Amino acid sequence: MRKDTKNSSVNTKHPILSVAPMIDWTDRHCRYFHRLLTPNALLYTEMITTGAILNGNHDRLLGFSPEEHPVALQLGGSDPADLATCAKIGEDYGYDHINLNCGCPSDRVQKGKFGACLMAEPQLVADCIGAMRATVSIPVTVKCRIGIDDSDDYPFLENFIKTVSSTGCDTFIIHARKAWLKGLSPKENREIPPLRYDIAATIKKNFPQLTLILNGGLTTLAQVTENIGYFDGIMIGREAYQNPYFLTALEHHFFNIPQPDRMDICHAMVDYIARQDGSIHSVTRHMLGLFNGLRGARHFRQVLSTDTHTPDIVAKDIMEKALSYFEPGHSDN
Repeated sequence: MRKDTKNSSVNTKHPILSVAPMIDWTDRHCRYFHRLLTPNALLYTEMITTGAILNGNHDRLLGFSPEEHPVALQLGGSDPADLATCAKIGEDYGYDHINLNCGCPSDRVQKGKFGACLMAEPQLVADCIGAMRATVSIPVTVKCRIGIDDSDDYPFLENFIKTVSSTGCDTFIIHARKAWLKGLSPKENREIPPLRYDIAATIKKNFPQLTLILNGGLTTLAQVTENIGYFDGIMIGREAYQNPYFLTALEHHFFNIPQPDRMDICHAMVDYIARQDGSIHSVTRHMLGLFNGLRGARHFRQVLSTDTHTPDIVAKDIMEKALSYFEPGHSDN
């Protein structure tokens, strides 16, 4: 689903739905699973650093299934030339969009001078985006926070958006929390800084020509519908992983897509596993939250977490055992 227009916006006539890039989570198996739940969402890779791509195995790092489209490659880096090279590699692999991470606050990312700390250097980000846009014909976007440390007011974010958008970048995914670069873990940075949807909404109001995607704290359909009117789309993060069936509710709401049967999803994943060379657990670990809230969900998680490590086990047998706990007569107690 590659765009024909150079660096065209990712906007559509529908509100944009996407699943956030999440390190250690949104690998190719997770994305295939999510695609079964959400036909219309834009999916993202985990953040992949330029160093890994320039020095690593491209097929292992960048390979994906055709069914995953549309899918975006998120890059971590701060050298314009390296980012341009990696963006081109990503385009040649067939990715639909390239995204630059300007939001991750982890110590490892900061030592590499990328992620959230880049928000302190908007001109460098602009140089990076400009170099990538000059190299590829697919959209190049930015994912950022509303601010960092004590720089979390509207003028700080406005300057960042104005500087970076001057390159022609027209799509920003804004995580509506600031990031503390010191003193908080990545997990705490997703929970402790308060959500400021109002700051992100003001950016959209003052930059109506830009596509603004809201990220952060969206865990219910009510929250999504309350905020979608101020933005061009929403990005779902941890909730898409911990409660993946939530994605089907969003599909139904925005695109009138009937919600699929969870068991049908499981059977489709068994067929997918049969085509893979890796361990069964590397796939089923992404499915643990599929039945959250239903009686039998605890046993389902236990089977997919433990039995998948049994030597010579067959995926179909594991799934049949896991799904048997949803039959009449079984209890989650």
